[in-house]
Amino acid sequence: MSLDSPKLKELLKQVESGSLQLPDFQREWKWDDERIRALIATVTLNYPLGVVMSLQTGGGTPFRPRPLSGAQVPEGTVPDLLLLDGQQRMTSLYQALRRDQPVETVDARGKDLRRWYYIDIAKAIGTPSDRDEAIVSVPEDRTLRKDFARKVVLDLSTRQLECAAGHFPLNLVFDTARMNAWHREFVKVDEANWEIWSQFEEHVLNHVQSFDVPMINLKASTTMDAVCAVFERVNTGGVPLNVFELLTATYAGNQAHVAEFGEYYRLPEAWYRIKSELTSTYPVLGRMEAGVEDGLSSSDFLQAIALVRTWERKRDGLSSSLSCKRRDLLELPLDDFTRLAPRLAEAFAWVGAFLQRQCIVQSADLPYRTQLVPLAAVRAILGEETDTGAGEERIGQWYWNGVLGEMYGGSIESRFPRDVEQLIAWIRGNGGDPDTVAEAVFVSDRLDTLTTRNSAAYKGIYALLVKQGAVDWYYTEAPLSPGQLVAHGVDVRQIFPKSWIAKSYPAFASRAGSIVNKTPLSYRASRSMTGPPSAYLKPLMLESGLRAEWFDDVVATHLIEPSTLYEGDFQRFYEDRSKQLLDLVRSAMGKRTVFRDFDDSYAR
Repeated sequence: MSLDSPKLKELLKQVESGSLQLPDFQREWKWDDERIRALIATVTLNYPLGVVMSLQTGGGTPFRPRPLSGAQVPEGTVPDLLLLDGQQRMTSLYQALRRDQPVETVDARGKDLRRWYYIDIAKAIGTPSDRDEAIVSVPEDRTLRKDFARKVVLDLSTRQLECAAGHFPLNLVFDTARMNAWHREFVKVDEANWEIWSQFEEHVLNHVQSFDVPMINLKASTTMDAVCAVFERVNTGGVPLNVFELLTATYAGNQAHVAEFGEYYRLPEAWYRIKSELTSTYPVLGRMEAGVEDGLSSSDFLQAIALVRTWERKRDGLSSSLSCKRRDLLELPLDDFTRLAPRLAEAFAWVGAFLQRQCIVQSADLPYRTQLVPLAAVRAILGEETDTGAGEERIGQWYWNGVLGEMYGGSIESRFPRDVEQLIAWIRGNGGDPDTVAEAVFVSDRLDTLTTRNSAAYKGIYALLVKQGAVDWYYTEAPLSPGQLVAHGVDVRQIFPKSWIAKSYPAFASRAGSIVNKTPLSYRASRSMTGPPSAYLKPLMLESGLRAEWFDDVVATHLIEPSTLYEGDFQRFYEDRSKQLLDLVRSAMGKRTVFRDFDDSYAR
């Protein structure tokens, strides 16, 4: 790293020639008109601008570069420097002080503007405190109007009018020939302008032409991980940079790919195709109408690839451990991405089918998106080994322990590689229970506090109720199936109304919202659920056309003792259903550690 202070004039030349460009991960960003005027005022006063930061390329760059907005750089120009911090300042100054086009900016409301920037000479040679007012921006036609454009306030549409008004066009400040021509025209207007120009030159022009820009230059050998970290720290006001954007720029700059295929690699397009195919069959992985990053994200996909790649490297003796940290993603070569991406796409499709078998079919009902990452990696590594009876059983047990034990809610980067290695060994019979299985505990008291979809265990019990054979209370022909969940608008429905519980069983009011008092039912069934169960069950039975005892059997498929509903005995209902739900959880987790602290009779 080195610290330099190049002249602003030289930096803007580099922008124009393409010697200074942006890495392609930099987002487009426009400063508003007021901020640009303040920036220009700062330069004309020779006040500190703030440090900018660049990355030396050494004649080659790992990123696809692009010119700063407005610079006409020949295609294929390789920059000497990539601008990491200072894009808005350099872009604004380049467009305002060097380019013969209006500056592309926005107003205070974000509306696009195209403006020319001038400096009022008379105000500029006054006190420095008035410098902000001396910087003037005018529309593209160089005419400033008011009263809904009916009255002209300032007309600078010709050089003669500029000189007469004493407004110097700032895009001439570094063009000596054109600036001198403007000067000659200015003094023709009035001989007194010789002295005015002299003061203007001393107090303004000389400041701009000699202005230094403090610049930190990172060496070309700086790692991508460091570049990413530095970029995020110095761009605290913008949207955080993610690994996918950095890899997009890196892959696009891969010259070997360009040489072989004649064009740069477009990572976003590849990801869009993969995600579209996955979600078209398995909506649980996201909704494309909500954006390509909805549900399964690009980072999830990259992490799964990194897990498989580092597993292969460890197997081949090239690495000592599995990992999917930021560094591993940033070091993912394009060749490895293109080799592994199809395998992981197939693996995530298998994951989608697995979730469907667990009766989890919508993204809103997915307990943990992150848990899919190691699962897909395991599938990509083992392939059809996961389809054996023992393989599917152990994957299911691992999955439900992760969900019901709420193991994927905190720091997960260290759990990912551990789960992949342990789950592979477990499936192959070469190891004991994975940590996720061994450590998972479902304390029975947790049922009382599972009240919203914010909890993975809440979503998990909802799915398990469907999976174990719950039959809808209106569509009673067969147990709910994954396809019916969407078709019939199935959702979690309240069994005993909160208001009724608060009135009839005030001691249990806090448990009214618990998953114990909820069950998966269709929208059509919910329309008939008015009042307590003793009031709505008979109409539902009549609508179903079933005999009373048969309808009771349907109610019982939800792990409910029907008599507790007819009798309106919420306390007995809650205690009985809690026991049945604990048995359901125990079965899914395959563990004997479900217990209730305050009642040994529920111990398992």
